[in-house]
Amino acid sequence: MRERRHGWNSAGDVSSGRRAPWRHRWCWAPAAASPPRPPRRTRPPARWPSPRGAPTPSSRASVRSSPGSRRPTRARRSPSTRSPTTRCSPTSDAQLQAGNPPDVFRVPYYTFGSYAGRGQLLDLTSHVATGFSDRFTPAAWAAVQNAKKPYGVPHHTDTSVIVYNKAAFAAAGITSVPTTLDTAWTWDEFDQVAKKLRAALPAEKYPLAVNWQGNGVTRWLSWLFEADGRFLAEDLKTPAIDSAAGRAAVDFTKSFFTSKYVPQNNSVKSTTLASDTWYSQTAAMTFAGAFFVPDATKTLSFEWGATFSPRKVRSAGDFGGNALVATAGTKNPDLAAKFLDFMTQADSMRDFCAGASLLPTRRDLVASGINFKVRPELSPVFIGQASSVQPRDSGQVASPSMSKIITVLKDQLESAFVGGQSTDATIKSISAGIAAAVA
Repeated sequence: MRERRHGWNSAGDVSSGRRAPWRHRWCWAPAAASPPRPPRRTRPPARWPSPRGAPTPSSRASVRSSPGSRRPTRARRSPSTRSPTTRCSPTSDAQLQAGNPPDVFRVPYYTFGSYAGRGQLLDLTSHVATGFSDRFTPAAWAAVQNAKKPYGVPHHTDTSVIVYNKAAFAAAGITSVPTTLDTAWTWDEFDQVAKKLRAALPAEKYPLAVNWQGNGVTRWLSWLFEADGRFLAEDLKTPAIDSAAGRAAVDFTKSFFTSKYVPQNNSVKSTTLASDTWYSQTAAMTFAGAFFVPDATKTLSFEWGATFSPRKVRSAGDFGGNALVATAGTKNPDLAAKFLDFMTQADSMRDFCAGASLLPTRRDLVASGINFKVRPELSPVFIGQASSVQPRDSGQVASPSMSKIITVLKDQLESAFVGGQSTDATIKSISAGIAAAVA
């Protein structure tokens, strides 16, 4: 990835022609928060039975992408396996360690807390106007807090919904899917759908593939939140997963493996990613974020749709995406804050999210909706699902200890799903691991 310099005009557009009156140094990834396009692959025809019928900087502030959301490396990937954060070289971490940090960089929410907790980010309290937080949804603003102070701005979000192979559903007699968040399948109804698919499919195919691989294990937390549970108490230090909700989440998701709803190689530590399983039509449905929509639309040969994730006590979702942050040592804190302000203005965010197939964090854009440039009819599904994320959910993921907690979740959920570990032992081990992580 080579570095390019782009001029930005007063409307925030990148100009590749004549030089703008100022230049901004950016480690540039086209549609920065969308996944790079993989090589086009010819997919075999569907094998399912077919039913009938800125104030702009005058200085050269640098902007980088955090490497935090890298996924396991594979020679061939389906588009949805790539994170909406592109790693640049030299990385932000290397620059921070070398004492030559970028002024502004982009960071996944689940690693935001570790940077803020180490004192590496600029406290924006005195650099933004009173009421600045009102432009964002409560869940988005909670995701950039540390010790009740803002250390970044929520640039965009993303969340997982069910994407499904229409022919596979029709062949199993599933003729309709929920069209609103309020009518999303309950856990029991989702289980019945999976049972129908299991009965209709040959042994080598599966109803489902779950997207919890690698750092995507944070997506498993959606099931905990749907059961109205927490993994951290309100102080963000005390483990809270040892609860009826925690046990319900582990029990229900373990059943995906024992009932053969998912392949055995669909576990947390598997190098086979859920999107690969779905793309190959080995699974009838999977969970995926909005960012994969453009490439899936261009690449897949079968018809597919999207519907809302299941609910138990309530609907919930994973708060994916990236924050924009300024480093604590920037020589231009006010300028950096103005840049963050500009990037989260309505026009900037609307254009960015619509083009990159990502979800806005502004209240007004969530209320009015946006239209993806590709498959705009799916926009309400993703935006609706993201609206189910509560501040207490996203606030937990912003914990300074989240990177360590992710490791605990990977180890213990892997043992539960494919290692035969009991639910009780899993919950107790996760709780102990969280306690050690936050100590």
